[in-house]
Amino acid sequence: MGRTLVIGDIHGGLKGLIQLFERAGVSKEDKLIFLGDYVDGWSESAQVIDHLIRLDESHQCIFIKGNHDAWCIDWLKKGIVDEVWFAHGGKLTMESYRNLSDDAKKEHLNFFKRMKDYHVDGQNNLFIHAGFSSMHGPEKERYSSNYSWDRTLWEMALTMDNRIKKDDAIYPKRLLLYHEIYIGHAPTLYYNTDLPMQGCNVWNIDTGSAFTGKLSCLDVETKQFWQSDTLQSLYPNEKGRNK
Repeated sequence: MGRTLVIGDIHGGLKGLIQLFERAGVSKEDKLIFLGDYVDGWSESAQVIDHLIRLDESHQCIFIKGNHDAWCIDWLKKGIVDEVWFAHGGKLTMESYRNLSDDAKKEHLNFFKRMKDYHVDGQNNLFIHAGFSSMHGPEKERYSSNYSWDRTLWEMALTMDNRIKKDDAIYPKRLLLYHEIYIGHAPTLYYNTDLPMQGCNVWNIDTGSAFTGKLSCLDVETKQFWQSDTLQSLYPNEKGRNK
């Protein structure tokens, strides 16, 4: 039996992804769950998507869609250049596509369209880019954009009073729906660490690869994790999303 490995936000850092897989010893027996935000940050966003398309042909992969991926879809499909997206990595993503053929762009767009909003495994673990607001779970979510944008789930889990028991009436209903929840979207650098973080039963695997942090993957069963070098050191002539 292989491992179930959950991988954090890549943000155009192909070098980090390749290094991370080498360090984790990823094999074809492992199930790979990617939490989204494959693009925007470092200079190889299009190359990351190419790599993931090929990886999907040889490995067991599940790809969750992130908010940066949604922006990229709008640009590839409709030519929409969101101002916020452009300023937060979109410009470099557009440049990475400069030499791709129209057929290659269509292949990428089809890959983006196949991505899932969220995934629930056989052990009742939820994998989602950001979160959800409905106390009945993401399938009852009123606004689908919350899958890739919501940060209230993580903020709630992170600040929960550990003295509150699960059978208490005030224990958050969202946290009772799943055995564990795995997210990206909220860089752990915001909390002064470049390591995966846990709040209650929520695990945050976004360790700031778009900025000064590293790309991480974690074994869902054992909680062992692996990391690349900082993406800044792998792309020394670039700024990523650092100002």
